[in-house]
Amino acid sequence: MAYKLEGRLLEVCTCKAVCPCWVGEDPDGGKCEGTLAWHFERGDIDGVDVSGLTFGMLTHIPGNVFKGGWRAVAFVDDRATPKQEQAILSVFTGKQGGAVADLAALVGEVAGVERVPIVFEVHEGAGTLRMGDAVEARLEGFKGVDGHPTKLVDSAFSSIPGSPAFPGKSALYRAKSKVLGIDLELTGHNSVQGHFRFHS
Repeated sequence: MAYKLEGRLLEVCTCKAVCPCWVGEDPDGGKCEGTLAWHFERGDIDGVDVSGLTFGMLTHIPGNVFKGGWRAVAFVDDRATPKQEQAILSVFTGKQGGAVADLAALVGEVAGVERVPIVFEVHEGAGTLRMGDAVEARLEGFKGVDGHPTKLVDSAFSSIPGSPAFPGKSALYRAKSKVLGIDLELTGHNSVQGHFRFHS
């Protein structure tokens, strides 16, 4: 079993910026309800090409991020073939090992898997994410005094292990899931962008 995935991350959550989960602290308000999406610019999983597809999760994190027990709904790009869907889920449920398996181990329950149209766009530091009718988000990164993006490196937690992350705020974060008990619409809360390289 082997995979090699390269691409971009868009992430948004209910914590205030910057999300304390990333430095190992408890989430704002005691829980974090976040969306993560990985777009594969290039990807191969056991010989299955997944380039151009996106995988996402809407999560309910009940406390400190490292204590696990997350509940999640997984979103598979509706352009994926059954073989591509199976390959992607094998990685993000931890069956293929590597750094992604460490992240998957924090999820205590996958409450559903949905095939949905996914919009994943990044242009000049601004990101747009839509996953079916469940999630819509608009993200913009922070910039330092020199105009370069603010960067998180060697943080305690990361959804893109081994790669720097670029924190920011969301102009909009809307999420709805009956099975997770989530129904929210927020502005000005945490967002994260970044590039990733995963392999096993």
